[in-house]
Amino acid sequence: MGFFTDTSVCIGCKACEVACKEWNAVPEDGIALTGMSYDNTVGLGADTWRHVAFIEQRKPIAQQDAGLHHDTDVLAMAADEPSTDFRWLMSSDVCKHCTEAACLDVCPTGSLFRTEFGTVVVQEDICNGCGYCIPACPYGVIDQREGDGRAWKCTLCYDRLGQGQEPACAKACPTDSIQFGPLDELRERAQHRVEQLQDAGVSDARLYGESPEDGVGGDGAFFLLLDEPEVYGLPPDPKVTTRDLPAMWRHVGTAAVTLVGGALAAFAATAFGRRK
Repeated sequence: MGFFTDTSVCIGCKACEVACKEWNAVPEDGIALTGMSYDNTVGLGADTWRHVAFIEQRKPIAQQDAGLHHDTDVLAMAADEPSTDFRWLMSSDVCKHCTEAACLDVCPTGSLFRTEFGTVVVQEDICNGCGYCIPACPYGVIDQREGDGRAWKCTLCYDRLGQGQEPACAKACPTDSIQFGPLDELRERAQHRVEQLQDAGVSDARLYGESPEDGVGGDGAFFLLLDEPEVYGLPPDPKVTTRDLPAMWRHVGTAAVTLVGGALAAFAATAFGRRK
């Protein structure tokens, strides 16, 4: 089970942020205006499990594509410059619930576990606050709560799923930008939506995180984007950060055996010299 977030219909209402906080009793972030448009939570964190990004863009529009007439946008035409237009890109970000989750690999207490729904959850009651999972996450999702020290993130409303309910954020979304369901069905629905947008002339529409062949084995929460992933603050080619651990441990083992062998050889040589 997972999320498909269609950013093309997100209206930035933040109902998902509020529903997430209310249902999961997530502490408030503090009223601190950032001056960065309407985005005052800035990113995901221990006290922000859903984050609605507001990205303001000024994009040039070619005159022949803008449908300009001889009596419109006279100043831009007189200056022989392309017309410009503003647009908002809005996207509700969340933990990706990776198929190959590095946070699971590095957790020493088993606080992080894979649920029967395929999602990744933190059991805060056995989290020891080591923080290993934080740098392990390729998306920078997991965070330690100030004054607490334990790791916190989206649980995909694990308690609601157990009762046959959809996550609070998807339930509260008024435009169905956040859709919940079996991943196979969501991927099929998302691909159809991309084709629909591209046929309508939205050439930049693309999916992000939906492929099981990507560097994290596919995300349990994937997105339809209208621009490059970097514009939304997402890594363009995420990789599971623990992918090299087996090779690293093999190298460590080889080095350790070599060192022990060298030490034994030196000891044997010394002992033999003394006997002579």
